[in-house]
Amino acid sequence: MPPIPDDEWLSAAVLGGGLPPDVHHHLSAAAQSYDVEEVAERHLRQARLLAPWHAATLIALYRFYFYKGRLKDALDIARLCLAKAAQDNKLPADWRQVVATDADFGRFDAPLPRFFLFTLKGYAYLHMRMGGLDEGLAAVLKLLELDPSDKVGAQVLLNVIQRMGEDDHD
Repeated sequence: MPPIPDDEWLSAAVLGGGLPPDVHHHLSAAAQSYDVEEVAERHLRQARLLAPWHAATLIALYRFYFYKGRLKDALDIARLCLAKAAQDNKLPADWRQVVATDADFGRFDAPLPRFFLFTLKGYAYLHMRMGGLDEGLAAVLKLLELDPSDKVGAQVLLNVIQRMGEDDHD
């Protein structure tokens, strides 16, 4: 399960709201042709060309790559989402420099900080899946620093990292 926001976010005005009709068409066509990878990806790329920094196009690409098992491509999109989330929240470009007082990370109903947190979680998860445990751990620890009440569920990822290498004797 990719930890990037659900569909209700895509219509939120704060994340760009109202997709142009042609972008919406391409995203819908991509969903309808999901089983034909080349066709779906062509529609997603066209949507991205038309609305390159709209959260909906980035999230759709991320999900497509993730579910198709194209984790490196998903990570590339996660990095773009992080850049967008940092810019939209007026945060430092490097997520390592973000501190808890930079945004209202404690409010789960604050869409922009929530987008940043979920994007960082996706970034951490992908690094973990691809063997980048140090980078994944750093991102998870940053999540827990920014969101100490763990509304985004970073503790689960930390538990996975901590259990790695332990023998299972149950």
